[in-house]
Amino acid sequence: MAPSHASLAVRLAIAPTADLPRDGADIIMGDKAFYVYIITNKYNTVLYTGVTNNLQRRVLEHKSGKGSRFTSRYGLTKLVFFETTDDIHAAIAREKQIKAGSRRKKIALIEIMNPEWKDLFEEHFA
Repeated sequence: MAPSHASLAVRLAIAPTADLPRDGADIIMGDKAFYVYIITNKYNTVLYTGVTNNLQRRVLEHKSGKGSRFTSRYGLTKLVFFETTDDIHAAIAREKQIKAGSRRKKIALIEIMNPEWKDLFEEHFA
């Protein structure tokens, strides 16, 4: 699949280590979908990067306070970025790469896909 403009721009912000990410518009609907995602709070002041094989379930866990202690403590419930892949190893590597990046790079990554910082959960799963 050819990368979209958004995924090419994302590669400029934080280049992936593997030939992976498709942007959020290419949600994989099958048994082997893995997601790298960023969630934030209502003020967009705290960012959390994670990886999951079921984005809808995981975001619902965060929204209900059953996500990680960190996300519960800081009220991180708004999905602002995600990428998909069918390779768990690539997803984990990408998560580590994003986590290792600066806050500025994470913000650039989010703003390429979601310049208005909307809750993407509402657009894709509500």
